Amino acid sequence: MLPEAVMQKAEKEFLNWNNTGMSVMEMSHRSKEYMSVAHLAEADLREVMEIPDNYKVLFLHGGASMQFAGIPLNLTQPDDVVDYFDTGVWSAKAIKEAARYVNVNVVAGGETNPTEISDTSTWRFSPDAKYIHLCSNETITGLAFQEAHLEHIFAQGKTVIADMSSDILSRPIDVSRYGIIYAGAQKNIGPAGLAIMVVRDDLIGLARDITPSLLNWKTYADNESMFNTPATYSWYLAGLVFDWLKTTGGVANIAKVNQRKAQKLYDYIDQSSFYHNSITTEQRSWMNVTFFLKSDALDAVFLDASQKAGLLSLKGHKAFGGMRASIYNAMPEEGVDTLITFLTAFAEQHANES
Repeated sequence: MLPEAVMQKAEKEFLNWNNTGMSVMEMSHRSKEYMSVAHLAEADLREVMEIPDNYKVLFLHGGASMQFAGIPLNLTQPDDVVDYFDTGVWSAKAIKEAARYVNVNVVAGGETNPTEISDTSTWRFSPDAKYIHLCSNETITGLAFQEAHLEHIFAQGKTVIADMSSDILSRPIDVSRYGIIYAGAQKNIGPAGLAIMVVRDDLIGLARDITPSLLNWKTYADNESMFNTPATYSWYLAGLVFDWLKTTGGVANIAKVNQRKAQKLYDYIDQSSFYHNSITTEQRSWMNVTFFLKSDALDAVFLDASQKAGLLSLKGHKAFGGMRASIYNAMPEEGVDTLITFLTAFAEQHANES
């Protein structure tokens, strides 16, 4: 979901951006007009995330998944060891790809669709790991790393890399504690087709000789992410989202809204005998609230009724089942209120069915 104000501004500018007579999607990516769009987007992202000066911001192709290969190719040699957390589908995909290029040690997890992150006392780090990788929020199950987990990870003194595709910009973070933060755009940033990487300067320029040019971060860093034609319109829309965040109270403000939205929905589910959530309470996502009905036989009826009520995309991922309400930054609190009203009415109507 994109903020309505962002879509209205894009609509207004679609045929004629800044009185140029062109749409943004018609501009040369190296033109002074488009470069002004790109520079402003980066400046606004740096502001809202408080990105230190010794970090580059790269605007990349391929979504976050492209970097599952890019990370080991840029940071390791074949005999090196790296540490990965396996806390869900996206972690597992990252591990599978990294294992093609480097020796992967799984610190914790590994089961299919885990509903909790194991106690830190069970974690097994490698003493010589080149980096530690985690997916901070697993969209499919709604399982998320918490501050206590992160503190234990940072305490290892290694470069920490986080795939934040589904929770970037949802709350304040200290960028300086990470070596790399990367994210696909299509959750909290903008349309699909774009990925953003925030990478510390000293981690650029270490790529293996076999690394393709468009996977080598130095290629992007040396060319303002303009080595070849980027996803220009997605980049422009991302910039509008960063400006929207900046002018509506920043990440600190959106975090308060996100916490309120998630808590309201979890509180309703927890008090219900008709719905339930299977994720360990203290490790629940703010972004993806998963839940199951009292009977799977009612799933199709629920989805049909919710669609007719204007509540879209509630079907859970096929790998996990049930339902999933993705309440990213742009989802207003009123949307959660409307969902709870619908959940209440549906439960009352079908209370005696099984």
